[in-house]
Amino acid sequence: MPTPSQSAEFDLIVIGSGPGGYVAAIRASQLGLKVAIVERENLGGICLNWGCIPTKALLKSGEKYESLSHLKDYGLSADKVGFDFAAIIARSRAVAKQLNSGVGYLMKKNKIEVIEGSAKLEKGAAAPKVVVALKAGGSRTVEARAVMLAVGARARAIPQIGLEADGDRIWAYREAMAPKAMPGSIIVIGSGAIGIEFGSFYRALGAEVTVVEALDRIMPVEDEEVSRAAQKSFEKRGMKFRTGCKVTRVSKGGKGVQVAIEAGGKAEVLEAEVCISAVGITANTDGIGLEALGVNMDRGHITIDGHCQTNVKGLYAIGDCAGAPWLAHKASHEGIHAAEHIAGFKTPNVHSPIAGCTYAQPQVASVGITEQGAREAKLDVKIGRFPFKVNGKAIASGDTDGFVKVIFDAKTGALIGAHMIGAEVTEMIQGYVTAIAMEATEEDIHGIVYPHPTMSEAMHEAALDAWGRVIHI
Repeated sequence: MPTPSQSAEFDLIVIGSGPGGYVAAIRASQLGLKVAIVERENLGGICLNWGCIPTKALLKSGEKYESLSHLKDYGLSADKVGFDFAAIIARSRAVAKQLNSGVGYLMKKNKIEVIEGSAKLEKGAAAPKVVVALKAGGSRTVEARAVMLAVGARARAIPQIGLEADGDRIWAYREAMAPKAMPGSIIVIGSGAIGIEFGSFYRALGAEVTVVEALDRIMPVEDEEVSRAAQKSFEKRGMKFRTGCKVTRVSKGGKGVQVAIEAGGKAEVLEAEVCISAVGITANTDGIGLEALGVNMDRGHITIDGHCQTNVKGLYAIGDCAGAPWLAHKASHEGIHAAEHIAGFKTPNVHSPIAGCTYAQPQVASVGITEQGAREAKLDVKIGRFPFKVNGKAIASGDTDGFVKVIFDAKTGALIGAHMIGAEVTEMIQGYVTAIAMEATEEDIHGIVYPHPTMSEAMHEAALDAWGRVIHI
C-alpha cells in the first residue's frame, strides 16, 4: 500500500454515504486507510432512507394484505380484514431509521470520521480539496490523497410539462413513500422498476392504478417475453397500462390531477387523485465544483475508467453519479473496487455481471443479454424456458405464475443471459449471476444438483431445455 501523504489529513474522503459511499469507506478503513465521509442529509443515502429498503417494507405490507384475499385457496379464512395505512407507512420509516442507525454504528466501528454538511471541490495537490459547509454552521476544508464522489442521484423532473413533485398531488419517490393519506386512484408515469413497484404496492391496497409508458411496452429494459408476461400478470391484479403514450401536460385541478397524453395521433386526458413521476433520475453533480476542475462528463454523469477514476488526478466517482445501471449493488461493487485501487491493489477492471430486480407482484429479475439483444448482435444462441406452473414447490405454494428463461452461446456453451418472472426470483437470480461471472457453460449448470422441492429447480430445467434435455415438460 502506498505511504499516506504527510500533508493530507486523510488518505480518502468519500462524499456521499449511500450504499456505494459507506461501503467504500468501510473497505478503505479495513485496508488501513484513514477515512472521512461527508454526508449532507442521512447516513445510508437514498437507498436506505428513501429507496431500496423502505420501499421493500411497503411492498411486503402490500403483499401480505393482498394475500388475505386468497386465503380460501389454502383452506383458511379470516374476518374483518383491513389495513392501517398510517401504520404501514410508519413501519417502513422505522425500517429506514433502524438501518440508518446501523450505518452510524459501522462508521464508528471502522473509525471513519463522519462530517455532516454539503461538500464542494476545489483544486488541490494530490486530489481536489473538499470544502464542507457544515450543518452545524461554518465550514471546514479537508484534504486527502484521494477523493471519491458517491453523490448519487435524485428523481428527474420535467417542469416544462408540469411534471415536478409538489408534495401534494404530484409525487416523486419520497412523496410516494410517506403520503398523508391513502389515495383512491393513481397515475404512474414511467414503467421502470420504480414506477412498477409503486404501482404494485398501491394496487395491492386497492387503489386504481394506471401506468403510462412512452415506449411500446412496459419495463422496456427487460426481455420482451418477460415484459409481456409481466403486463398480463399485473393486469390480472387490476393494474391498467397505456403504452406508446407521450405525456404532454400534467396539471392539478379540483381534487386531483390531470395527465394529458398523445397516442397514435389522438389526444386524451387521464384523471386521478395523484400522479407519481417515475421518469428516471438526474445525477447530483451540479453545484459541487466539477466544471471548474474540468471533470469529464457524459450527459450529466461523471466519466470514469475501469477503476472508477475520473480524468482529474486523485478523483474517483462511483454509483449513480457515474452512470448506468443505477443500482445500489452496482454502487457498492464499484466502491469496494475503487477503495482497493486507491489502497494500491492491482485489481482487475470493475466490470462484472449486474442483476436487475423489480420487487413487484410478480417479481422480475434478469442478468446479461436479452433475446432481442442477442439477435441484434447476430449471436448464435440456444434458449431454454421452464414455467413455474409445473414446478412442484410452486404448485404447493400457490406461486405458479411466471417462468425462467436462459440464453446460451451456442458455440461455446457459455451462459450469457437469464430472465425470470415469478415469486422470489429476485433471490434466485444470483445463481445465474454467479454462473456468468465464473464463465459457466451448459455442462457446468447441467451437472449441478438442485435441492428438491424448490422453485430453483426451474433454473436447472430451463438450462436443460436449451439443449433439448428438459425433464418435466
